[in-house]
Amino acid sequence: QVQVVESGGGLVQAGGSLKLSCTASGSIISILTMAWYRQAPGKQRELVADITRAGKINYADSVKGRFTISRDNAKNTADLQMNSLKSEDTAVYYCNANIREYYFRPESSYWGRGTQVTVSS
Repeated sequence: QVQVVESGGGLVQAGGSLKLSCTASGSIISILTMAWYRQAPGKQRELVADITRAGKINYADSVKGRFTISRDNAKNTADLQMNSLKSEDTAVYYCNANIREYYFRPESSYWGRGTQVTVSS
């Protein structure tokens, strides 16, 4: 059984930094894309950043130049370094991973439960 778990959220002042970590565990053959999403109160969940197994990266315009996504394929982890945080970054941050559990079958999408990030102004 596959699990995706986030850690590293918390309360930080505007202009500060936080690092989120995501770890996938279980019966995993490979992980294709790993991504961070966020959902603020009353808003839809939105993509923050994603990274393919080959290292191709995509960022939301709102976080470009401030956030950095990275991953360790050997450890099945993905980190999100968040700098110059703003109050509008306040949200629950979710990790998503497209994981192949079986040979000759397509990957499945797994979500973590989320971690709260609160930026005080």
